Amino acid sequence: MLNLRKMETEKQNPHTLELDKMSIKEALIVMNNEDKKVAEAIEKVLPEIEKAIQTITEQLKKGGRLIYTGAGTSGRLGVLDAAECPPTFGTPKEKVVGLIAGGERAFTEAIEGAEDNPVLGKEDLIKIDLNTNDVVVGLAASGRTPYVIGALNYANEIGVPTISVACNENSEIGKVATIAIDAVPGPEVLTGSTRLKAGSTQKMILNMLSTLSMVGIGKVYKNLMVDVQPTNKKLISRAENIVMKATDVDREIAKKALAESEGKVKVAIIMILLSVDKETANKKLEESQGYVRKAL
Repeated sequence: MLNLRKMETEKQNPHTLELDKMSIKEALIVMNNEDKKVAEAIEKVLPEIEKAIQTITEQLKKGGRLIYTGAGTSGRLGVLDAAECPPTFGTPKEKVVGLIAGGERAFTEAIEGAEDNPVLGKEDLIKIDLNTNDVVVGLAASGRTPYVIGALNYANEIGVPTISVACNENSEIGKVATIAIDAVPGPEVLTGSTRLKAGSTQKMILNMLSTLSMVGIGKVYKNLMVDVQPTNKKLISRAENIVMKATDVDREIAKKALAESEGKVKVAIIMILLSVDKETANKKLEESQGYVRKAL
């Protein structure tokens, strides 16, 4: 029988033993203090996160995909991060993939037993034609979810780089993965509720993995998201603002350049800064493999 009591994520937090008797203010203070431990836990594993980002960037440059796999809260966080990449970085939706035990329905409701089946983790990767250009990130707060272990084992078998993100030391998924990230923020305010500190820890690590790997493949110029897709009014305005900040021009010039570049922020920036037409800007961007700074 699995002994959960030894796991940090399942231990009782000594600071919240009287949670049900606390005032709202007292509970908020203790939750806030506990949440401060999240960044501290991540700081301790920055070297492992760095290795993970280097690996992800290398695989993306080969044309591969970043694939998250998880169950429950961990799986939902992976799906969420994947869903945010197309509008933020202009990636095809197939470039960053989020797999969750139980399928899409599991995003909004619990699918009992799905996370306990390692075969499902393998099958979900087979369904999307996992290949050696890809990289698989296994997410599990407990660090022992069978679905994730099954996925990581299969990825290893076919030679795909693997990364694990867990919130317990010496995690089972960490023993399977090529790169193990075990960030331990300690017992939850509400015992065993890993949507709290463990969830925040995983979310912050995912922010690092996706954002900095996208920087690595040229999706960012300075600190601007230059591959943003202007698909609604807010994003159209953001695209204009990005061009303005990158080139120090007014809104009318930015609008004109974006119109000429067919909404491509990178092209508009190069057109303005190098005083070239769309065709020349596109050629320079192609020659620089999509890196604005190199094109300039």
